[in-house]
Amino acid sequence: MADDPEFDIEDWRAELEEKRDEKDEFLSTHPQSPIPPEKRGGFDGLDYFEPDPQYRLKTTVSIPENPASDPVYMETTAGGEVRYLRTVVLTMDIEREDPDLADTELELAGYEQEGTDGALFVPFRDKTTGQMTYEGGRYMELAAEDDLAEGDSIVVDFNLAYTPFCAYSETFECPLPPEENWLEVAIPAGERLE
Repeated sequence: MADDPEFDIEDWRAELEEKRDEKDEFLSTHPQSPIPPEKRGGFDGLDYFEPDPQYRLKTTVSIPENPASDPVYMETTAGGEVRYLRTVVLTMDIEREDPDLADTELELAGYEQEGTDGALFVPFRDKTTGQMTYEGGRYMELAAEDDLAEGDSIVVDFNLAYTPFCAYSETFECPLPPEENWLEVAIPAGERLE
């Protein structure tokens, strides 16, 4: 995607840094922050991997025939279960600049809760999970301008991958990525642990 003539890397980087600053501000000051009030004074911002456009990927969309007939039950951090519908499958190629890392085709499912009409929920684990990133996995939310159809393209930017609120407070219950979204590669992009 970095070789897309319409992609301006400087604008992308500035927008990404602005989103990160806004999130840090929210976590440190907002009454609904998942960081307990007594810890907000010592909070000096999240840790992130360096912005890397090679993790901004163009994907090909596949649409499952009847999502309601095959719901996905995701376990939660509190031992519960949440029902989702697998509404898209996203296939993408990741090209590595590092000669020691092979280019890889990845597949991730995107989910929606029944009766909602919003962003696609894309929880995932990768080889950084539990080491460089939160042990419960990370999330992305994707929004398409129109309804997605078979063969469409949508951009997935792993630089926007974030840690769920349950990493900061046990009062939050978060879905855990299902096994179909466990990637066998490291994605060093987005939020990371200290």
